[in-house]
Amino acid sequence: MQYKKRFTGAAARRVSYVLTAVAAMLSAASCANIGTPSGGPRDEDPPRFISANPPSGSLNVTRERMTLNFDELINVKDAFQKVVVSPVSGSTPRVTSQGRRVNIEFDSLAPNTTYTVDFADAIEDNNEGNKLQGFTYTFSTGPVLDSLRVSGRVLAARNLEPQQSMLVGVHSDMADSAFTSKRFLRVAKTDDRGRFTIRGLAPGKYRVFALGDMDNDYAYSSPEEDLAFCDFTVEPYSETATALDSVYDPLTGLLDSVRERTRTMFLPNDIVLRSFNSGVRQQYLSKYERIDSTRVFLKFNTRADSLPELSVIGHPDIGRIGTLEASASLDSLVWWLTPELMREDSLRIVARYTRSDQNLVKSHVADTLSFFTRKLPVPKKKDKKKRISYADSIAAITTAFKMLGSSTQDVHLPVMFETPAPLASFDTRAVRLSVLADSVYVPVSGEFSPERPDSLEPRRFSLDYPWEYGGKYRLEIDSLAATDIYGKPTLPLRHDFTVKQTGDYCSVLFHVTGLDNAIPAFVELLNSSDAVQRTARLDNGDAFFPFLTPGKYYARIVLDLNGNGEYDTGNYALGLQPEPVYYYPKAINVKKNWDKEENWALFDTPLDMMKPAAITKNKPASDKRNRNQKNQTEEEEEEEIFDPTRNPFDPNDRGTRRSTAGSY
Repeated sequence: MQYKKRFTGAAARRVSYVLTAVAAMLSAASCANIGTPSGGPRDEDPPRFISANPPSGSLNVTRERMTLNFDELINVKDAFQKVVVSPVSGSTPRVTSQGRRVNIEFDSLAPNTTYTVDFADAIEDNNEGNKLQGFTYTFSTGPVLDSLRVSGRVLAARNLEPQQSMLVGVHSDMADSAFTSKRFLRVAKTDDRGRFTIRGLAPGKYRVFALGDMDNDYAYSSPEEDLAFCDFTVEPYSETATALDSVYDPLTGLLDSVRERTRTMFLPNDIVLRSFNSGVRQQYLSKYERIDSTRVFLKFNTRADSLPELSVIGHPDIGRIGTLEASASLDSLVWWLTPELMREDSLRIVARYTRSDQNLVKSHVADTLSFFTRKLPVPKKKDKKKRISYADSIAAITTAFKMLGSSTQDVHLPVMFETPAPLASFDTRAVRLSVLADSVYVPVSGEFSPERPDSLEPRRFSLDYPWEYGGKYRLEIDSLAATDIYGKPTLPLRHDFTVKQTGDYCSVLFHVTGLDNAIPAFVELLNSSDAVQRTARLDNGDAFFPFLTPGKYYARIVLDLNGNGEYDTGNYALGLQPEPVYYYPKAINVKKNWDKEENWALFDTPLDMMKPAAITKNKPASDKRNRNQKNQTEEEEEEEIFDPTRNPFDPNDRGTRRSTAGSY
């Protein structure tokens, strides 16, 4: 009995050892089968600048190769496009990356000069592509380091869109010709929000320009380049100010404390440049063709002030080749040929017009153009001829009116219709308009008659009438009422339509303040794509938009300084700025049967913050803020001005700093 107990205890211990070993093996096996262990959270921090040789801010630099060191493997993306070196020279420094280093090689350095290398967002880490925003390296070849700077934004004058990757530079030469004949003295490029900072400025007065530099010559050398210019000179300076640093709890995002700190402010920092294109182009005939037997088409490179003179070779008796249909800018022209010319398979036409060369020097020229009718392939003969239907035979010798629009009609708009080809005659007495009354269509009272709304659109007609809300109407045109220029009579037309009810509409009334009533202006009502829907003149500070379809709208106002009723761009040669444009800073939601009034204080919102984000197309690559990014050097730390009202954990919180530039 005692032996049995000893045996049982030893066996139990052996079993315990075996179970322990099996459990360890299973545990090791299970760990091995889980997969690759996690590497932790994704790296969202940009590379950190560690050091430079020579150090940033060095004086009396003579070496022409610089090395910048970072804390991780980096790449320099699109260095030729993004990296900007001041001052501008004929030889561009070479910027390359290798491991954790960025190398900068100059061919030569000017004496007693402050150099700045602005990398914008070209530097990014090798693994995640996190970009280092706004990094700049600076040094001087003399005993003085010029450290002043000016900052601001570049916005498109017409729609206040932030202009990305635009060159911004300064000239100390005050002559207007400096912008067109000299390279910029110092330059920077706008970031994805249109912001810029020009560094390394010496004390003095400067003129500031922005340029869409198409040929990389750092000067306004082509009228096709976008540009912006200040009407005033800028004198950079710095001052010491006490700023409040808001410290936020990284876990909750709530304000933890506010600390005072002495900072250096570089001013001005609120320059707003409104970029534009002069619209001046080299004029020449860019395309011509015979669309079909009835039409010839001419396309010019830009808008024209007058029409070309056309004559047909071999037909001296023909003084007019046909009926013109043209765009409003007269750069796209279609002639519906006369019946005599339409029958010609080939035509040689002399076009006399004003052409300009690359230097925009105008000359009167005569181009001989050949037009040929495109012949359709001949179908293969079949044993049985296809029988032509009665409808097809009628269609071949007639033409027809086509309605433009639906069966629902706006009360404030005319009915529109058109024909396939221009008409030679139209008997408007054959047009009848009736209204439904007591289940019977009866002729309307009053006069009405179809009219051509525009002489450049000879195929289009409009018929206006004081429509009644909810009324049901019928438009009828008798057969043979009109004949086109090729002798084809029109078929009959009947179109039934219903006018919208009063409750289907809404309206918006803007009360604009802050603008002198003597300044002519008009308001443009916009949709969610920033496209113009309606336009209304500003009358004693009010702009009214009736008969609107319910929905969401936006608005902008154009100061029509020359009173011509349309927006006019600028012209640097004439010293003309583009006409000022201002946005209503929020959306207007209007429901059915609503009459809404909006008070618009024109200059209460800074120009660079006016346009609603919902319709801003040039959005930054990422609105995410690098919360943990700190200043890389003492120089960059001195540059920043903190707004204690801004929460850096909220990407939509822009604080209360306000730009004052751009007010008219």
